[in-house]
Amino acid sequence: MSMITERPVSDTAGQSVSATGDGAVGSRRDLRAVVAAYVALTKPRIVELLLVTTVPAMMLAHGGLPSLWLMAVVLVGGSLAAGAASVLNCYIDRDIDQLMRRTKRRPLPAHTVTPRNALIFGLVLAVVSVTLLAVFTNALAAGLTLAAILYYDLVYTAWLKRTTTANTFWGGACGAAPVLIGWAAVTGSLAPAAWALFGVVFFWQMPHFYPLAMKYKQDYARAGIPMLPVVASTRRVNAEILIFAWLTVLVSLVAWPLGAGMGPIYGLPTLVVGVIFLVEAHRLCRRAARGDAVKPMRLFHWSTTYLTVVFAAVALDALI
Repeated sequence: MSMITERPVSDTAGQSVSATGDGAVGSRRDLRAVVAAYVALTKPRIVELLLVTTVPAMMLAHGGLPSLWLMAVVLVGGSLAAGAASVLNCYIDRDIDQLMRRTKRRPLPAHTVTPRNALIFGLVLAVVSVTLLAVFTNALAAGLTLAAILYYDLVYTAWLKRTTTANTFWGGACGAAPVLIGWAAVTGSLAPAAWALFGVVFFWQMPHFYPLAMKYKQDYARAGIPMLPVVASTRRVNAEILIFAWLTVLVSLVAWPLGAGMGPIYGLPTLVVGVIFLVEAHRLCRRAARGDAVKPMRLFHWSTTYLTVVFAAVALDALI
């Protein structure tokens, strides 16, 4: 009898251990899912691309490699600022994100994170990033960081994106701001070379983003967002892609004599990738004008390579 009564106890204990183990595994999985959702809100790929432009700008401003401490502060602060802007962007855009196939799996439309928690998370990141730069760099870098966050979320996301076909153009200032922030963190001021590199990133964003908008044209139309490829003719879209692609390359070459000490290590790679960038832009526009099947993401991905090579050349030239 005692053995009979002990079996259920033993089984219960075993089940209890198993349940506890499963619960622990489940908790870890839930925690990972929550962390992954919050990280996704910061749009890490955008953060990565912004940092590609920040470090070379700092190196050119310094004329070599700045202190590792300063670079770490700017990289951490810049990453937090870009993440904050993206989180707040997701909070503001949660109504339209659920209508688009490209964005409906984001944490807010998927209800992985609540809007309230996303808002708090974004605001905390913003405060920490600006405070970090204010304390450890200078007022200009911190002020530019705060201005970029406010402009991106309040002016671009909440207003321009939903009301004008020029939304990508006006929003370009935010994407180019890290160049100025990095330069200001090193020197406490802004030189012509900083503005030239700002111009490269600013103009680059149109031939970079319009192909993406072409691919997801129906998505933007469904959400009522007046991206240029949604509401304008193919001729108009092609014209803007070519105009801004040419402006991007021309400004990148103007930056050559403006950058103190920049030589052929910057100029030659920039010229080569600029020519390829223009060829790809013209190829896309010719096919679109003829009504042929186009592959807009080819230009989208090449534009990312172009920007990476140009700023890598800035960094390498500053080092050598």
